[in-house]
Amino acid sequence: MSKTDFTDLDGKVLRTFLTILEESSVSKAADRLGVTQSAISHTLAKLRQVLGDPLFVRSGQGLTPTERALSLKEPVQQVLDGMRALTDERPFDPLADEISIQIAANDMPRDLIFPPLLRTLRTEGVRLRLGFIPSGVPDPDLLRSDRCQLMLTPLPPDGPDIFQKRLLISPLMIFYDADQRRPPDSWQAYCQSEHIEVRFSDGRNSRAVMRGVDQNQIRPPTVTLPHFHAIPSFVKGSDLISTDTALMKHGPLAALDCAPLPFECAPVSIYMVWHQRSANDPAHRWLRARIEAIATALQN
Repeated sequence: MSKTDFTDLDGKVLRTFLTILEESSVSKAADRLGVTQSAISHTLAKLRQVLGDPLFVRSGQGLTPTERALSLKEPVQQVLDGMRALTDERPFDPLADEISIQIAANDMPRDLIFPPLLRTLRTEGVRLRLGFIPSGVPDPDLLRSDRCQLMLTPLPPDGPDIFQKRLLISPLMIFYDADQRRPPDSWQAYCQSEHIEVRFSDGRNSRAVMRGVDQNQIRPPTVTLPHFHAIPSFVKGSDLISTDTALMKHGPLAALDCAPLPFECAPVSIYMVWHQRSANDPAHRWLRARIEAIATALQN
């Protein structure tokens, strides 16, 4: 019996392989790619036949990659990057081409930038599909693995293959309920107040953006939350405070009162971050320019 030709490994098959590798699950890979589980299973069967290796073995509720699968991760990503590079100089018409992008962003930059961007582009007739994952304190591997193609974050990851551009700059503010308390008027009063803090899935917290202050003096948080949208429910009707950028007043924390910090603290910058593979892609360049225009309008 002849072996399946290696040319059966097209870009979609390779993208599916990387997604299964990242998700360790056929069902999660199917959800992420927007296809059925049977389609993923069929693709995996093709890969196993062509490569002569099981690639993944079942372990509990998930899949564990074989040594062969792990060794293929980097070369497969390089092949996909090379295929993408073939189209870098292609003519691009935003009215003719559908644009699909996965973005890593937390609540505030996501809610400030992308709803108005989507409304504007839909009015223009542009077909844009957006997917979001939380960025937390982001890892460059999110971009390197192509899990996302763009980040918006105040804490941009570093690396020779990682590009960044500052989009927004905003001072930190105290958010509180004026019916319940006045904002702290000194460093000591701030440190002694009861705080709400957002802690991301990797264990790091939102205080990482506070520069130039001794955070060890600040009282441990009374409430720790997984995202910013939950903050108003806890602050309203209480004497709790939250420290976040002034831009939050236009997004998740619009229902709260706010006041300046009673001490010196550097403002927070929000960066747009992407991998070098996307730097010259015409659709990616075009979308970055439109995002930058929205951000500029917000600052004015």
